Amino acid sequence: MHLAYPAVLSALLFCIGLYGVLARRNAILVLMSVELMLNAVNLNLVAFDVWLSRAAIETLHSGQALTLFTIAIAAAEIGIGLAIVLAVHRNRGTSDIDRLRDSAEGPDDSDDGPHGAAATAQAAEKAEATA
Repeated sequence: MHLAYPAVLSALLFCIGLYGVLARRNAILVLMSVELMLNAVNLNLVAFDVWLSRAAIETLHSGQALTLFTIAIAAAEIGIGLAIVLAVHRNRGTSDIDRLRDSAEGPDDSDDGPHGAAATAQAAEKAEATA
């Protein structure tokens, strides 16, 4: 088998994963796209290892060893990533990446939206009226 077949398949998988990371808004789909990109790298590592081992008599199979390390790192990444996404979804009610903000961020004083200075003033007036 030629080296071009797995290399083209790996490039296609990586491009699909890259599109998924850049275009998706759901955090779980972004994690799945990252996994797809890592699997494309694994396929490339194994394909080049097999291709290079045909040329050399004594081989170390370093591509396959790196693939095992990549699989272990990907498993840890998906476990921790899913735990974080589930915790955020429980607290905020959404896993949409665009809607997530750090809870330590305060409202902008220049913003006239629901978190702006006008909303803060209205909340203070309501608190004084009920007290």
